[in-house]
Amino acid sequence: MFCKGGFMKSLLMIVVGLVLVGFLAYIVMAVLSQKQPDNLGLHDGMLKPCPDSPNCVCSESHSKDDTQHFIQAIAGNDKTWTRFKQVIIELGGDIETDQGEYMHITFSTPIFHYVDDVEARFDRDEGLIHVRSASRIGRSDFGVNRKRIEMIKKALLD
Repeated sequence: MFCKGGFMKSLLMIVVGLVLVGFLAYIVMAVLSQKQPDNLGLHDGMLKPCPDSPNCVCSESHSKDDTQHFIQAIAGNDKTWTRFKQVIIELGGDIETDQGEYMHITFSTPIFHYVDDVEARFDRDEGLIHVRSASRIGRSDFGVNRKRIEMIKKALLD
């Protein structure tokens, strides 16, 4: 009987230890996600391509053949671009940079405050708002970035 109780106590300690390690890992990742990437912005007049990880979507032409990362650009004009900024704020985004036809926006998760970067480029000639949404850390985002862009598109239609 004593061995059985000792085993259960040890097992409980291991489980508690693993939970604490996992919790600390989430905290460390949250802290790391606060550092802004240094490669944001336009590259040759376009938003940069997504990395290999599945936690990013982009509407630029260089992503069209990449089904994992490609998302349709938003059709629109000056009025749409102005409304785009309003929608970002309504959805809880923070506009970090607004350079006229380029914006950098951040969204944070409620609990751990993981930061995702959203970039938008307004192409007046084509009548398109190109978007890129990416997680700063981690590999998977459970589709959050794609869902965010789809939510922005839906809000623009309302």
